Amino acid sequence: MKPAARRTLSAIATVTPDVIATAELTVETPGEGFQDITADIREFIGQAHAQTGFVSLFLRHTSASLTIQENADPDVLRDLVSALRHLAPRDFGWVHDTEGPDDMPAHIRTMLTDVSLQIPVLHGRLQLGTWQGVYLVEHRERPHRRQIVLQFTGSTV
Repeated sequence: MKPAARRTLSAIATVTPDVIATAELTVETPGEGFQDITADIREFIGQAHAQTGFVSLFLRHTSASLTIQENADPDVLRDLVSALRHLAPRDFGWVHDTEGPDDMPAHIRTMLTDVSLQIPVLHGRLQLGTWQGVYLVEHRERPHRRQIVLQFTGSTV
């Protein structure tokens, strides 16, 4: 039997939020695949003078999604696209095909991932891990214009 995992809780810091800052990020996708939007979120955090709190992201679409994934090896993103294609293939015989054969698989892929994320911000920095990036995942084959609502809630002091 394995020993129990060791746990350590850091000191608790409290902050009274003094700002809610909101902006919309528009991303022109080239078609299916992952678009790294980490730098855009960092720019928003900087322009909002964010110090401590969290940033929420909400994608206003049902055939694309948001995710946090590895940003070191591009093969990970290629394999993830392959996995999503396998989980929701175009040629499954979907009933809904009004917008083309890639539309229903895109809806399913979005359901398997997510359209919203929340990331802590401490000392003005996103608290992502060393190899983490934030991605918009386009599930449609053709280019699309996608809108993401960014909102920081927290302190600017």
